[in-house]
Amino acid sequence: MFSSENISILYDPINEQNTFSSGDTISGRVILDLAEETEINYLSVKAKGKAEVLWSETLKDETVTYHAKEKYFKLAQYILQKQQKDSKIVTAGIHEYSFTFQIPEGKMPISFKGDFGKNIYTLEAKLSRAVRMKSKAKAEFTFLPKDVKIGPELMSPQFASKEKSMKLFTYGNVYMNISTEKMGYLQGEDIRVTAVIENKSSRTVVPKFVLYQKQSFFARGKRKLSINPILKQEGDPINSSVHQTVTKTLKMPVNLSMSILTFPILKVEYRLKVYLDIPMAKDLEVKLPLIILPAPGSLGPMTQPS
Repeated sequence: MFSSENISILYDPINEQNTFSSGDTISGRVILDLAEETEINYLSVKAKGKAEVLWSETLKDETVTYHAKEKYFKLAQYILQKQQKDSKIVTAGIHEYSFTFQIPEGKMPISFKGDFGKNIYTLEAKLSRAVRMKSKAKAEFTFLPKDVKIGPELMSPQFASKEKSMKLFTYGNVYMNISTEKMGYLQGEDIRVTAVIENKSSRTVVPKFVLYQKQSFFARGKRKLSINPILKQEGDPINSSVHQTVTKTLKMPVNLSMSILTFPILKVEYRLKVYLDIPMAKDLEVKLPLIILPAPGSLGPMTQPS
């Protein structure tokens, strides 16, 4: 709940996770606490879902701001409203006014707040009084998409490999093949990674495993990228002339955001990067994409297409 002067707004949870999805009904109350009899033009409440991105870039002496919005839905109700030229008189005291909205059906992304943008879903009450500035109150609610479809490509194993030759301070070559059991993982699920490494270089190498998040923001034909490491693990050193298979289990955080892939101004992607730390040479890197899916019980059923 967020209060502004003498107006506040509350909503009623519909599940233990306190989340809402397309088609759900969200109900609540607008509360007015008036110290005296008040002349009101109107009292309204809105339910909104939108994406917004914003960042600035400075080139030489010029700063350019990049800004974009996308509206998912906007619903409005007038709880109190004056008739023609007459204002509505409300007595002093605490007054509660109920409201109900049904969130529209449609494809909308999960609630998310990133480094340069957000997907946000809000309830907003607005009070207009005679000869006074408007008062507002807001409450955010968490939106989760429903009926997430898990295609066969998300459940199929992934593989990638790379080889690197070196001269100068380090000579020889190294080869690495990495694999995961699938591409799609539930929030909090373990990620089992296997790396087959062949070290034919003159150096001892160290395998390192990184899960990171890519946030992409788009406005005016430009892209702003933000990379956030999620977790990192390190394997044992692998000596020269050794062929070794390394397996690591990465413990994914339960509260990691779902992937957001198909919306025009904000994307959230995940990558698994495995690299060999090679002394006196550039690292050998291999990457695989990962899709983060909602954990069971966080929303409606996840379905596989027929």
